[in-house]
Amino acid sequence: MKVFSKIIETTAFIKKQKDLGKTIGFVPTMGALHEGHLSLMRQAKSENDLLIVSIFVNPIQFNNKSDLEKYPITFETDSRLLEEIDCDVLFAPTAVEMYPEPIVKNYDFGPLGDVMEGLNRPGHFNGVAIVVKKLFEICFPDKSYFGEKDFQQLAIINKLVKMENLDIEIVPCAIVRESDGLAMSSRNAYLSISQRASALCLSKSLNMARDMVDQGERNPEIIKLKMETFIGTFVETNIEYINFCDPETLEDINVIESETLLAIVVRVGETRLIDNTLL
Repeated sequence: MKVFSKIIETTAFIKKQKDLGKTIGFVPTMGALHEGHLSLMRQAKSENDLLIVSIFVNPIQFNNKSDLEKYPITFETDSRLLEEIDCDVLFAPTAVEMYPEPIVKNYDFGPLGDVMEGLNRPGHFNGVAIVVKKLFEICFPDKSYFGEKDFQQLAIINKLVKMENLDIEIVPCAIVRESDGLAMSSRNAYLSISQRASALCLSKSLNMARDMVDQGERNPEIIKLKMETFIGTFVETNIEYINFCDPETLEDINVIESETLLAIVVRVGETRLIDNTLL
């Protein structure tokens, strides 16, 4: 595995591979890798000639400074995992390398960026879009892989590709879960033993909602109330939002008449966890 920290070295190597006709599969990450990340990488590896992974904790997508400061840094472990899955290139720049000048770009994603995470984390998606666009310019991917756990982020990236007219295929990848149903996340490492048990409220409440829809319930408010009551039985939980929306536009829906995204955010202790399902 080749490891680069400088943009000029990375682009030179990848351009040479592209000139040889190699296809590039790219997975951007912030490190603290887990099986969810690795599943994206294995798919990228199987569908392309080269797998490129970036590890960069992007400071401009954190609206809460304390979240940035405590984000887990596990570079040695991450590198070992990447070697094990036969990653071809790891790009791991510093913040100064990525942002030598002040950031002035401001994307407008319209309603897609104004709800859920956009509402609760001001500036988050602008920071995501800026870094992803720059990583695309550095790594020249044919395909780039994103997990569906961050469903709104995936929608934003698709919008970014259209807005910037980028010749890149965005490949959505299914949520990877622990054996007990908890969606894999780097943030799970923050949970104590008791909080880890409480974190199951997310997947269990989503399963409850699916069961209610299967049994004929079509009123989101009734389902939401049942979920809120259920989540309230778990210690150290605080619901940030439960949203029923159109999976294309992310607009709220009042009646479940077609495929519907159910997205949920719950704080367990101080740890903010997200999950979703399609109904």
